[in-house]
Amino acid sequence: MSYTVFARKYRPQTFDEIVGQDHIVRTLKNAIAQQRLAHAYILVGPRGTGKTSTARILAKALNCTDGPKADFDPKDPPCVEIADGRSMNVLEFDAASNTGVDKVRDIIIDNVKYAPVGGKYKVYVVDEVHMLSTSSFNALLKTLEEPPSHVVFVFATTDVQKVPTTILSRCQRFDLKRIPTALIRDHLLYIAGKEKLDLASAAAEAIARGAEGGMRDAESMLDQLVAFCGDKIEEPDVLRVFGFTSLQTVAQLCEHLLSADASGALRVVHEEAEAGRDLTRLLGDLISHLRALLVSKADADSLRDELSAETLATVQAQAERIDMARLLELIERCAEAEQRMKWAPNKKMHLEIAVIRAIQTLGAATLGEVLDTLAAMRCGAPLPATPALAPAKPAPAKPPQPQPSAPPPRAVEAPRVETPPVVEAKAPPTPVVRETPAAPVDPAAIWPAMIQRVRKERPLLASNIERTVLLEVKGDIALVGIDANDGLSLDLLDAPNNRKFLDALLADIAGQALSVKFSKREGLVATPPPREPEPAPEAPKDPMDEFKNDPLIRKALEIFKAEIQPA
Repeated sequence: MSYTVFARKYRPQTFDEIVGQDHIVRTLKNAIAQQRLAHAYILVGPRGTGKTSTARILAKALNCTDGPKADFDPKDPPCVEIADGRSMNVLEFDAASNTGVDKVRDIIIDNVKYAPVGGKYKVYVVDEVHMLSTSSFNALLKTLEEPPSHVVFVFATTDVQKVPTTILSRCQRFDLKRIPTALIRDHLLYIAGKEKLDLASAAAEAIARGAEGGMRDAESMLDQLVAFCGDKIEEPDVLRVFGFTSLQTVAQLCEHLLSADASGALRVVHEEAEAGRDLTRLLGDLISHLRALLVSKADADSLRDELSAETLATVQAQAERIDMARLLELIERCAEAEQRMKWAPNKKMHLEIAVIRAIQTLGAATLGEVLDTLAAMRCGAPLPATPALAPAKPAPAKPPQPQPSAPPPRAVEAPRVETPPVVEAKAPPTPVVRETPAAPVDPAAIWPAMIQRVRKERPLLASNIERTVLLEVKGDIALVGIDANDGLSLDLLDAPNNRKFLDALLADIAGQALSVKFSKREGLVATPPPREPEPAPEAPKDPMDEFKNDPLIRKALEIFKAEIQPA
């Protein structure tokens, strides 16, 4: 008996055996149970996710004994005929090799009028339907829109963009997603148990990652590994046969990036290149690992079904060491390098450059950090209140200094001298006496100066501050009035950065800490002070005069005893 590969031997035969497409299985089961069957379905998804298998299972559910029913027996004779491709009621049509309109007419259009033989439905399964020509789609439209009641169309495609919207609008669309790595790993371990193979869990994990969401690819790789390794398969075997990179190596490379260890990262790249690994896949695995870090920072629980416990712990530990903004920038850098590596002959060089640039990216300041620092410096540096208050805090520490100078000469008189220092120690509170009778602030004096300073230091705010009037000063609050109808100026002046600037500027002019508070007033008319006259422009200088007065030219004239002759 001929050998049957795993992809065919363990192909799903019932709805319950379909892996990773629960949303489609539930919808089809409910449609069959409620007798709400559509006349056309289109299954969309990447390779190896179960499109054709789902179409065959649907055909079994429709033509099984006492059907349609979702919980059919796969050993039922009509179901066995469908599984073996011998059923007269299920016609599988390969659009990739039958693109012409004549084939569509001969196989589909001319035969839909005939009733099924020994069943209730005739099911037409058209694989890779996007390969049909435009004339074939047009010929199929009328039949697809109003087929006989015993006909069901099931289309499958990996490129739905090429299917005309006139076809899509006549079908119920089901999108099959890539199968999660954990589900593929578990299914491979299930197959290994059935085949009595010693498949390590790490090896199954590596195969599942390399399959990139395709169950058929994973089963084919397992078949190849059995031919290479025999009954015992370990992770190094998978890495050696297919050129994959282990999760530990990818995590180690990411660790070097986060630690800014360029030599360690380049060493990992060199070792993987010498071992014959696919460096493009290595960079893709690194991007996937960085994506896991990003998802972990946003929602750590979403990765529990996708990663093993050990890998998840590593991801969470590394995610705590990097900011989300830098992580996004790092992923963008690696993605750009991945695009370049696809067509580059020297992939190792491009990967090394990408690694070094990634480390430089993590060490460089972001634009947001630069802006935040500049804003803090702009708002905090000119504040005069903090320097004025700073000497008042260390002042109490100065009085003890005179104590040792007086007592040391006379040890006997020390008890008598103790009382004067106590009196002197109370002297430092005198600055408090200076602060309490703070000079009253005259709004008419400081606000014109305030406007003049704003004109010089923040010209963009000048037109807005000129529309304000300083009403009064109560304590450390300067109440500033502005016309109630001038909401734009109020919003601009009351912005956090501008408020900090105005508070610092007013404190500098008034000589004490003041905070600006804006108040809307109806019909307020402001009279800004006249602008200071600009200095008259200087008369243009003669370039020859500057040339003659240049120290180097004068020195040369002295050495050579020469003079400049007019032209």
